[in-house]
Amino acid sequence: HSCIQRSHRASTMADHLQVQQQQQQLELPPGYRFHPTDEEIITSYLAPKILNPAFDATAIGEVDVNKNEPWELPKKAKMGENEWYFYCQKDRKYPTGIRTNQATKAGYWKTTGKDKEIVNPHCTSMLIGMKKTLVFYKGRAPSGEKTNWVMHEYRLEIGKQSTTGLPTAITNAA
Repeated sequence: HSCIQRSHRASTMADHLQVQQQQQQLELPPGYRFHPTDEEIITSYLAPKILNPAFDATAIGEVDVNKNEPWELPKKAKMGENEWYFYCQKDRKYPTGIRTNQATKAGYWKTTGKDKEIVNPHCTSMLIGMKKTLVFYKGRAPSGEKTNWVMHEYRLEIGKQSTTGLPTAITNAA
């Protein structure tokens, strides 16, 4: 299972200097920002990577988020000041299970809220992906300490029907 992870936190002057250095390495013009929409992440970056593992996006690096602490991610990014994008393989918690491992050595990523549907803008009933929001906690569950690190995980959901606007429950009124 491939996904794209986007991590972010408040920026510092050191972050700004690192961005300038990264832009010079990539030969990008001053002021360039990589800020794709959710739909663009799915259609222009995640789907091509899944179809062709050799696909290389200039602004998206590859990293195992479970082997890196969130504060190590900015150094591994290709670019970004407050947000960093990475391709990653989802790590299974158990070899035969469907649950994914969301732990690092220093803490864990905890899902927050409900997954957001990403639909085809030309056919809003067609689901193309999902976006999950996770927050990093230092320590071990359930007594971990919440941090200001947030990650958005995007995954492909091709060919499924959007449930937006559909009833979420059935009631019987007599």
